[in-house]
Amino acid sequence: MALIETTAALHEAHRDNHTHRDVNGGWLRPAVFGAMDGLVSNLALMTGVAGGAVGHQTIVITGLAGLAAGAFSMAAGEYTSVASQRELVEAELDVERRELRRHPQDEEDELAALYVARGVAPELAREVARQLSKDPEQALEIHAREELGIDPSDLPSPLVAAVSSFGSFALGALLPLLPYLLGATVLWPALLLALIGLFGCGAVVAKVTARSWWFSGLRQLALGGAAAGVTYALGALFGTAVG
Repeated sequence: MALIETTAALHEAHRDNHTHRDVNGGWLRPAVFGAMDGLVSNLALMTGVAGGAVGHQTIVITGLAGLAAGAFSMAAGEYTSVASQRELVEAELDVERRELRRHPQDEEDELAALYVARGVAPELAREVARQLSKDPEQALEIHAREELGIDPSDLPSPLVAAVSSFGSFALGALLPLLPYLLGATVLWPALLLALIGLFGCGAVVAKVTARSWWFSGLRQLALGGAAAGVTYALGALFGTAVG
């Protein structure tokens, strides 16, 4: 009895600990990319304009324009990209669905061969393939996973990708603009807040990756700081030349 209870407890612990995060939902990549892009691009845009020794109002208008243009561009790009990818996958699924309907035995033999190639005994592989092929939708899902490497029931949503990208870009782009909207008249508060935001975003991303939080944060800080420095220098150079 004690052994049974111990085994049950181990199974329960394994089930509780052996969970995975959503990696196919279509929201994480555009959200992370959008926030980083919003921060870096609007910071670089604003520092470049500030380097040209323009007025406070010009910097604010530039930041607002960069936020709006970038957010809509990111959302449109993500929607089109994910929708095109999904349409391609669905077209391939239609091809596989037709093959299952027209040549069921060939597809069953193909599935059995896949299992044999993975080390399953030929007789068992054929029996497993035969049983799985009884349900056409189940057979389609298995062939899609084995041959195309996709899950037909878990395709990314273009709308989710677009909304995630729009919101995260706007939030990231707002960060360097916020000090100006609150009354700042010099660049350094916006620069400081944006660099803190870059480090924070990098550290948050590390929560869903294998990197340490400080490495990821410093990497984003360095990349964003370099972009801001280069554009500021260019702005100062061209501002002097034009002036």
